[in-house]
Amino acid sequence: MASANAAPLAPVVPPGAEASKQFNVEVATNAWLAKVAAPDRQKSDAYFEGGYWLILWDFLATAGVMLLLLETKASAWMRDFAERATHVRFLQYWIYFFELVVISAILIFPLTIYEGWLREHQYGLSNQSFGAWFAEQLIGMALTLVFGGLAFSALIAIARRLPRNWAMWGALIALFFVSIGAIVFPVFVAPLFNKYKPLENQLVKSQILSMARANGIPVRDVYEVDASRQSKRVSANVSGLFGTTRITLNDNLLNRCSPQAIMATMGHEMGHYVMHHALTGLMFGAIVIFTLFAVLRFGLDKIVERYGKRWSLLSPLDLAAVPVAVLILSTFGFLLTPVQNSFTRMQEYEADIFGLNASRQPDGEAEVDLLLGEYRKLDPGGLEEVIFFDHPSGRTRITAAMRWKAENLCFFRPDLPCGGLKSTLSATSRVGR
Repeated sequence: MASANAAPLAPVVPPGAEASKQFNVEVATNAWLAKVAAPDRQKSDAYFEGGYWLILWDFLATAGVMLLLLETKASAWMRDFAERATHVRFLQYWIYFFELVVISAILIFPLTIYEGWLREHQYGLSNQSFGAWFAEQLIGMALTLVFGGLAFSALIAIARRLPRNWAMWGALIALFFVSIGAIVFPVFVAPLFNKYKPLENQLVKSQILSMARANGIPVRDVYEVDASRQSKRVSANVSGLFGTTRITLNDNLLNRCSPQAIMATMGHEMGHYVMHHALTGLMFGAIVIFTLFAVLRFGLDKIVERYGKRWSLLSPLDLAAVPVAVLILSTFGFLLTPVQNSFTRMQEYEADIFGLNASRQPDGEAEVDLLLGEYRKLDPGGLEEVIFFDHPSGRTRITAAMRWKAENLCFFRPDLPCGGLKSTLSATSRVGR
């Protein structure tokens, strides 16, 4: 593994983006974007645009598997098998969930291999052997079967116990499990896939903790994670809720970025915490979940009424009707993609602005944005960004950074002004006299 000392000492600011009396936001933004060679830009564009089609193919694959289970009456057979296996209803639900997840995973596995391993290697983004990647898939499957099975069984039990109001109670239970997942994931789940250790670079650590204290973030340590074993993507996060908060940098960020870029990234991540994005995300999620369950109830009633006999379904709350629910949920999620992306993108942009003010490193921000551009399209069209981007595009983020720099040129050259600060202070002084 490369040493943190191998990282650049400072961002290499391109001509046209240096602090000067002629500084221009658009010129500076274009100068940063021009640092990416045309073949590299074409490669990242192709990778990201291919992801648009994968959204569609993932949806169609899921829908196809669910329809296959219904049309062949395999779902009814799975229900009957679960009921014969045990008389304990909660365990029946869990057995059906096990069958559904395993069969679906096997049928979709060719697409999973292409999307998660083969394509990542084609674009030079993965460092994993197939064996290492497959082992992680098995870990994820095991977690899904255990904890997903618990959540699924609880939802079915509530729905059957309260058939008149199951949609409302189901939404509450779903929201509860989502909240629990956000709390336990960084502490208990993430270490199953990577090794976490206290950050060894004491200089970077002290700078990060100083910024955290300045912004009221109650953390005492910073962690490093060995993400390079999976890919070369740079990342960091401030994760957790209600006492499980932790700051984590991946080793790619430490090894590939300048200290200024690291601080810009951490300022962004701290912005998520300070602006309570985890909680507002849960509030948005609650709206989505309650809407989803309302649609689910209506859709299940109508579809089972029409096709129930054909698929051997006994009622909308029959275990064998779960593929119908998955069809409804996946369709709802597919259609909601632009809305969900726009909400997340809004939060990410807010965190960008916070990070610029907290770190005061616009060139570091631009440096990181170009690295993110290795797998995100840097300069999309406006409608394209709205529909497909869950983060601001590289151009949007670099423009924000250069706009911040234009208003704070004195931080980079003492002979240059910081916006209207000097004239404002002068006028204030005169009024005071």
